[in-house]
Amino acid sequence: MQNISEIEELIKLISKLPGLGPKSAKRIVLKLINNRDELVKPMANTLAQVYKNVVRCNSCGALKSNSNGCLNCETTKEKYTKICVVEDIADQWSIENSNIFQGYFHILGGTISSVGQRKEDLLINSLVERINRDKIEEVILATSATVEGQTTAYYIQDSLKNLDVKITKLAQGLPVGGEIESLDDGTLFSAFKNRSNLVSNSD
Repeated sequence: MQNISEIEELIKLISKLPGLGPKSAKRIVLKLINNRDELVKPMANTLAQVYKNVVRCNSCGALKSNSNGCLNCETTKEKYTKICVVEDIADQWSIENSNIFQGYFHILGGTISSVGQRKEDLLINSLVERINRDKIEEVILATSATVEGQTTAYYIQDSLKNLDVKITKLAQGLPVGGEIESLDDGTLFSAFKNRSNLVSNSD
C-alpha cells in the first residue's frame, strides 16, 4: 500500500470508531476516496458543522444545537413526573427507539469507574436540580449491569437520599454485564416493566 500520510491518518482515525478495526477502516477510506464528490466533500462539510454547532446540554447531557434550547430538558409540550438516568446518549437513543419509556432523560456522560472519569464529571448535581425544578416523582436508574454501571447507580442513589422521590432500577430482563445500547426492544421492555423499587427516601 502506498505510504500517503493523509490516508494513513484517516485510517487511524476511522479505526478508533466503535466496531471498526484497521481492515474495516481501510475499506471505508477506499470507498470514500473512490466517491470523493458524493461522500468526502459533503461529509467533511457536515462534520465541520457538527463540530461547530452540536454540543452537550450542561443540564441533562443530551445533544443540542448551539442555536436552540435543549428539547430534552426544556420541552413545553409534555410535562413528565419520571426521569430516566442513563450513562450515555446511545442508551437514550436505544430506549427512545423502543417507545417503552415516556418521560425525561438524564445522560450522565459515563460511569464513575471509567478510565479518567471522576464523579465530578458526571451530571449528578444537575440531576438533583432537575428533580427539584420539574417536581419529579420517580427516578429510574437505567445504568448498565456492569460493575461500573452498578457502582454509579449506588452513588446516585446515595446522592438522592435526602430528596422525596421514588428511586427504581431496571431489573429482570437486564443480563449481568449487559449494556443498555446492545439490548433488544423485548429485553428493554422487560427491564422497564419489572424495575425494582430501591429504598424509599420518604421514610
